[in-house]
Amino acid sequence: MLDSQPSSQLPAQTASQTVSAAVAKLYDTYPFPPEPLLDAPPPGFNWRWDWLAAYNFCTGQKPIKQNIRILDAGCGTGVGTEYLVHLNPSAQVVGIDLSAGALAVAKERCQKSGVAAANSETNRVEFHHLSLYDADQLKGEFDLINCVGVLHHLPDPIRGIQSLAKKLAPGGLMHIFVYGELGRWEIKLMQQAIALLQGNQRGDYRDGVQLGRKIFSALPENNRLVKREQERWSLENQRDECFADMYVHPQEIDYNIDTLFELIDASGLEFIGFSNPRVWNLERLLGKVPDLLERSQGLSDRQLYRLIELLDPETITHYEFFLGRNPLPKNDWSSDQAVLAAIPERSPCMDGWDSRCLFNYDYQIINLAENEWQFLKACDRNAEQAEQQTVEQILAEVNLGIEGVRSLLSQQLILLTPA
Repeated sequence: MLDSQPSSQLPAQTASQTVSAAVAKLYDTYPFPPEPLLDAPPPGFNWRWDWLAAYNFCTGQKPIKQNIRILDAGCGTGVGTEYLVHLNPSAQVVGIDLSAGALAVAKERCQKSGVAAANSETNRVEFHHLSLYDADQLKGEFDLINCVGVLHHLPDPIRGIQSLAKKLAPGGLMHIFVYGELGRWEIKLMQQAIALLQGNQRGDYRDGVQLGRKIFSALPENNRLVKREQERWSLENQRDECFADMYVHPQEIDYNIDTLFELIDASGLEFIGFSNPRVWNLERLLGKVPDLLERSQGLSDRQLYRLIELLDPETITHYEFFLGRNPLPKNDWSSDQAVLAAIPERSPCMDGWDSRCLFNYDYQIINLAENEWQFLKACDRNAEQAEQQTVEQILAEVNLGIEGVRSLLSQQLILLTPA
């Protein structure tokens, strides 16, 4: 009861509750994401939601167990939840959200596609109408926590990430996605413009969507806000749900590298790395001038990240990254002997196997050489046989070499289990 709280906490709690109610109203009005409900399991994959692939990315090895517990924190209409259930057939998945309307869609989505069993005794997914702040009401701990597009909509993201961190099991991983201020500069301007013109109608989200569309249609074609919308967002924003989420959201906090790591540090968890590492490679920006790369060598990791976002602000619309709670293994596979002694398996995240031309974990087209394909076929046999071959044993039959194995490993095409 509020009466039992210190008076100094009442205004902050009331403001937080007001914001939370406004956010719930938005997603009750426009359930998000608005992806259609399917009669079959979802197509393809997102490797960040596949425990085997995510754990391998974060630790350099296959996880010991697969019968894990997963929390989808701020699950919305269950698009991510459905994938988490589908891609992790041995996992128990829990979805929580502030919007009752979005949760109803999430439940229907998982039931319609068949990933949620009709029998409650065999059902691997459950949903709870809860704020992230109330995650402590859930039983037990979770091995994987997925929180995509949620923390930046909280009035107190630090409290939110700390609430989730308390539920992360030792050896567990957390995947987070939050907005970046530099790449969303035009969005922020349009949000403020719509709010000014709405006046006392702010909070009427249908009016906000109609008003925003009228503003875009009225602005000159060469207007910077119009050009950015057309270049980057217009296709998805044809749907009112997406337009509302982007331009009339009642609560949004955008980050830069400095404020992002304030959030991360407050969690008490270890920053493992960005899950889109190619974006954070300075060589893609300055590689033509080697002495610039040399001058960057004295910078810390965080300074390098800041330099990258300053040099390429349009690309950094968001941050996606993994956090972890120790103990977590760290295998860099720098030792040839360790690689040769390891048990290899083919990554579950590739589309088009066993063709030699397929989509990799990031849905990029790759063409496998014959010896790479033969090695991956041998990895498949490892998954089927009780007596598994080591890398060294496979290389005795397939002319690939240790560097070829390292190439497959760096492309996340194989997973290794230490001897």
